[in-house]
Amino acid sequence: MLSANPYLSWFQIASDMHAAFFVRPAEGGSEVEPVAERMQRHDGYSLYVPASAPLRKAPMVVMLHGAGQEPDDFAAGTRMNLVAERRGFIVLYPAQSTQASAHRCWNWFDKGHQVRGQGEPARIADLTQRIAGDQQVDPLRIFVAGLSAGGAMAALLGELYPEVYAAVGVHSGLAARAGSDLQTALAAMRGAGTPGEGAETGMPTIVFHGDRDDTVHLVNSEHVIDASMGVGCAFVSSDECSADGRRATRRVYSRSDAVECGEHWTLHNAPHAWSGGSSAGSFAVPFGPDASDEMLRFFADRPRNKTRRPEVTPKRATQGT
Repeated sequence: MLSANPYLSWFQIASDMHAAFFVRPAEGGSEVEPVAERMQRHDGYSLYVPASAPLRKAPMVVMLHGAGQEPDDFAAGTRMNLVAERRGFIVLYPAQSTQASAHRCWNWFDKGHQVRGQGEPARIADLTQRIAGDQQVDPLRIFVAGLSAGGAMAALLGELYPEVYAAVGVHSGLAARAGSDLQTALAAMRGAGTPGEGAETGMPTIVFHGDRDDTVHLVNSEHVIDASMGVGCAFVSSDECSADGRRATRRVYSRSDAVECGEHWTLHNAPHAWSGGSSAGSFAVPFGPDASDEMLRFFADRPRNKTRRPEVTPKRATQGT
């Protein structure tokens, strides 16, 4: 039974998942990476600039936390800074305010935040471009990724600002406009209803989702990958892999010219949590494929097409299951 406040129901689900799957390091031990001291904290965002990054033209990934999280927590759980240090990526962590959402949830399900040039997508895109300019980031290698609500917002940003972002990563999230209010958002999270009208963006996208996710139904990962498929992008292969005793199925999508345009990872027996992460942060599990490393590997080979524009091709919504 849903509570009178649909969002509270969602947050209660998230809290239950937190209790079940989030365990902090024991006293006397620490899983905090030594790179944490390089995290720069500002009003509204945090920034990680690795020692390995070149002085100019480094790639950058924008990481959007989930509900109930904040940048430091998200960075610790995903271990993204450690991976970024190794791969030479700058990492930008925008922070949702408690004024905008009591539980720090990005408003991906609000129509006022689903349009180019306004709301949270505009704020994040503006912040992205400002930091990219300040840090002399390569403008063709800016990427966006997120978990849960952050993943849903990342999908929106990829659709609304294709001239800013080169590729998208969505972990346990939803497609752009999967909900247009709290009720339809909750229905989409359960795997019911029909996602809102999206677009065939042609945006390279990598998706991770656990098949034991009780917060956001696995079918949403299919909607994300479907919405990202541009003209000529189609399924080409599937393979099985395992890490730390956990299996995953990876589906690869490519264009006719053999350029890979998408990956879909189904994480078997995995919950609503970042795969291959650290228990030093919330909504992360230390087992399974390293989603952070796989995302940066995927991003590294996909600079943005200089001619990409914000116009997209309308796509009729598909029925959820």
